[in-house]
Amino acid sequence: MVKPVRKIINDPVYGFITISHPLLLKVIDHPYYQRLRRIQQMALAQLVYPGAVHTRLHHSLGAYHLMTCAIAELRNKGVTITPEEETAAQIGILLHDVGHGPFSHALEQTLIEGISHEALSLEIMQVLNRETGGQLELALQIFRGTYHKPFLSQLISGQLDVDRMDYLTRDSFYTGVSEGVIGYDRILKMLSVHEGNLVVEEKAIYSIEKFLVSRRLMYWQVYLHKTVLCLEKMLVNIIRRARMLIHTGVEVKAPSPVLDYFLHLDGPFSAAEDLARFCLLDDTDVLAAIKSWTSHNDRVLASLCTMIIDRRLLKVRLFSQPVPFDLLAEQKEAIVRSSGLSEEDADYLVFSGVASNTTYDPMDEKIEILFKDGTVKDISAVDNALIQHNLSRPVKKYYFCYLNPGAISGWFPEKPI
Repeated sequence: MVKPVRKIINDPVYGFITISHPLLLKVIDHPYYQRLRRIQQMALAQLVYPGAVHTRLHHSLGAYHLMTCAIAELRNKGVTITPEEETAAQIGILLHDVGHGPFSHALEQTLIEGISHEALSLEIMQVLNRETGGQLELALQIFRGTYHKPFLSQLISGQLDVDRMDYLTRDSFYTGVSEGVIGYDRILKMLSVHEGNLVVEEKAIYSIEKFLVSRRLMYWQVYLHKTVLCLEKMLVNIIRRARMLIHTGVEVKAPSPVLDYFLHLDGPFSAAEDLARFCLLDDTDVLAAIKSWTSHNDRVLASLCTMIIDRRLLKVRLFSQPVPFDLLAEQKEAIVRSSGLSEEDADYLVFSGVASNTTYDPMDEKIEILFKDGTVKDISAVDNALIQHNLSRPVKKYYFCYLNPGAISGWFPEKPI
């Protein structure tokens, strides 16, 4: 007999969140989960939106709350969900982001190469499953999408999953960007199950359209904001530069032993050998290194780190077409002339990239509307719907980041770049 427990967490977005199962508390209390307190949900976006200081732990608890609400609504409509399935789905959503490394998506595939955060989340869940004597086995099946009730997996990872509902709601709240506000409560009320899959009742069409439009606006205004893109690329370049120096024999020491280990790691990531070390990594390790490297002898590394610490960032311009090669070459040449850096070094201070966003692609996404007569249609096929096939084409914006040559001498008065 499971001993009843009841813990209450006060969340600024939803109010009180209730934890009512000892296994959930065991998961939340685990050091691997608590590490999420030290990982920013939106990486360096706080340098653009100062209020965006919430963490992955905030987000996972919020997603857990929405999962609990979704399951309650489905049960009210006659969908059979056992207490064991409910707990497993709650564990799945609590741990869906536990594999994120420092600064979340910004450093994914850069700091730890060759493995995604989803794969790392699965590895961590398997560790916790062994530690709890197999109590996470059902959660693992739902997380992998192999359980015979696919709607439970779709609530964790799907086009209308509680993960997206929370991060849009929460990121909008903390950034103050009202365009991201979605009617998550109405969407939850309108969820249903048809032939084992998650669908939305016809009455929620406009709420779903607003959800998709809000997601599009949040991507352009927040996640793909030109300065956020530049910051993330600068962060990547700091790690790239540090690794390059290490490989050429230059000493680059990180204050954190675990970060130092991964910077010097030559071979591929090994879950058996490296997972425990990975679970010690968080934003503070990288931030401490960046602060330390502001005084490094390498001028490029020191400059990039100082720019982040002092928020004296590269200039950013947006283009509707790929950045002209002549412009890139001209700007790099100006940096070389003004600083005495090599062309290879200038690549860290002058670069371009592309950001892409799609409102809704019916070939890749599936949001199905359940009508009163029992028929089901993709939202893009609904008559007079706002979301049509012509919105499935990705919109691309090209960004150009560069250091103004006229400002070069101002970075380090004692040792100009």
